[in-house]
Amino acid sequence: MLFPLMLALLQAPEPPRELARSVLKELIEINTTDSVGDNTAAAQAMARRFLAAGFPAADVEVVVPAPKKGNVVVRLRGTGAARPVLFIAHLDVVEALRTDWTTDPFQLVEKDGYLYGRGTQDIKGEAALLVANFIRLKQEGFRPARDLILALTADEEGGRGPNGVDWLLRNRRALVDSAFCLNVDSGGGQAKDGRPVLYAVQAAEKGYVSFLLKAKNPGGHSSLPVRENAIYALAEALLRVRELQFPENLNEVTRNYFAKSPEKSSNPAYENALRRTTCVATMATAGHADNALPQTAEATVNCRVLPGETQAAVQQRLQQAAGAAIEISVKIPLAPNPASPLTPDLVARVERVIHAAYPALPVVPVMETGGTDAKPLRASGIPTYGTAFMFYDLEDIRAHGQDERIRVRDFYAGLELGYQLIREIAR
Repeated sequence: MLFPLMLALLQAPEPPRELARSVLKELIEINTTDSVGDNTAAAQAMARRFLAAGFPAADVEVVVPAPKKGNVVVRLRGTGAARPVLFIAHLDVVEALRTDWTTDPFQLVEKDGYLYGRGTQDIKGEAALLVANFIRLKQEGFRPARDLILALTADEEGGRGPNGVDWLLRNRRALVDSAFCLNVDSGGGQAKDGRPVLYAVQAAEKGYVSFLLKAKNPGGHSSLPVRENAIYALAEALLRVRELQFPENLNEVTRNYFAKSPEKSSNPAYENALRRTTCVATMATAGHADNALPQTAEATVNCRVLPGETQAAVQQRLQQAAGAAIEISVKIPLAPNPASPLTPDLVARVERVIHAAYPALPVVPVMETGGTDAKPLRASGIPTYGTAFMFYDLEDIRAHGQDERIRVRDFYAGLELGYQLIREIAR
């Protein structure tokens, strides 16, 4: 029989830092790539942690819409004085080859003040902070004014599907329905050489649409070449598309960004992408034999569209640039993608937390030039804001790349910042 003191020690909660580090290690070391990974295993591992921390089984649900594509949704019950708030992060990661890395991408390795592993930046580091803080709040007996919902989901990185957030919204909306959402896969602290320069709140992101450009020709024998050639026609059209520049079109978010950002971006491509819709050729294929003139040449042109602009308008400009002889069809359509309103109350809450830790640090609204799981949420009517907990060095972004890493000190600072932000939002 265990003595009462020993029993109490064994049941005592892990200190927050140890808990967060333990969760991160577990997540990194469960492979959640689309090819050989298992998102369900990661979701189940996190569910076990929530249940062990005292969350009722009714408030912890693992939802598996397809094999190895599981999601976990947990609810911290509040008083009901306000509508719930949703927090999201994804559990899947992009592929990583051991031969490309100096460490094993699926082992958490600490060296030289950094934590290495696939997903440390994108986005298992932030997911671990959310899990640790939800558990901490539960064990402290914290009773928010509103339910706090955490969804850790599958397939954000674009695998075989289904995307967890989109599936939950379409099939189990009651699990995640909320007044608004905080997404730790965007926004957050920006640093240079380890020095914080601003905190970004992502309130919009560009839409995604792909077009197929096609040139056709009767073709013929390669021993009898003529000037009219489908490959040449497509190449000339793509060069015209390269020169296409959409008009500048700032919205509430980007106007605020340029007005409040303390430093001008050193990346011209990024600044251009914030100011206008962009289109770029990403894939091409042509011909049917070495010894035949091509009958068809095709290219994919991917466009990132500003909120409020339409697929039809973008296609019209592409057609004008490519020329009437080029057929253009939609390969992946543009989904609705409204910006989320920058409500004064939400901005004030974020500023209170950030300025308590980093006095006078600018809190700046941003628009994501890529895409996140905020897209289906915004399209479904749930305003979503990117509020990552950690600071990331702009010169050391390794998400999707070799030797992905985060600073140890930034991880633990993000743990406390996230704790304070969740408590502030919960009021």
